Amino acid sequence: MSDMIKFARPYAKAAFQLAREGGRLSDWSEMLQLASRIAADEVVARAISSPHVTRQQAVDLFLTIGTDQFDDQFAKMLTVLAENDRLAILPEISAMYEQLRQEHEKRLSVRVVSAVALTDDQQERMSAALKKRFNRKINLQSETDISMLGGAIIYAGDLVIDGSVRGRLQKLATQMAE
Repeated sequence: MSDMIKFARPYAKAAFQLAREGGRLSDWSEMLQLASRIAADEVVARAISSPHVTRQQAVDLFLTIGTDQFDDQFAKMLTVLAENDRLAILPEISAMYEQLRQEHEKRLSVRVVSAVALTDDQQERMSAALKKRFNRKINLQSETDISMLGGAIIYAGDLVIDGSVRGRLQKLATQMAE
């Protein structure tokens, strides 16, 4: 998996640079997300990895499925990816592009998993606290996991804050074992 990330990074950076220079960050997000979904499709994945499908046929497949949603500049990027046998890593390129876009726009996607549904007030207070901590706009997604005993786990970028009862019990058990 780390190889795919290594290979995806320069393409994500190039896509981000093109999008930023053209003032089209949102458009490129949409095109990359669509291309990512196409590349992840089982039938398409088999086709683009087949030795019987030419690189141009692979690009044409993306352009046909994407109909008119890909512009000429994006089609050129698809061609470059095909020439380098990198169409399969479009999901990783898209994810890295979104990270670059969030950093540029000073945004952070945060996922909160809690034992019970958070109220609107709790979500607002949590967003405000996270905004202050990370100095970024917060896009908060709240999920409920009834298997948790209580508390919440916050996933903010690479940071995980485990405030769950289970997490606290595990930490306590580890401390007692030492």
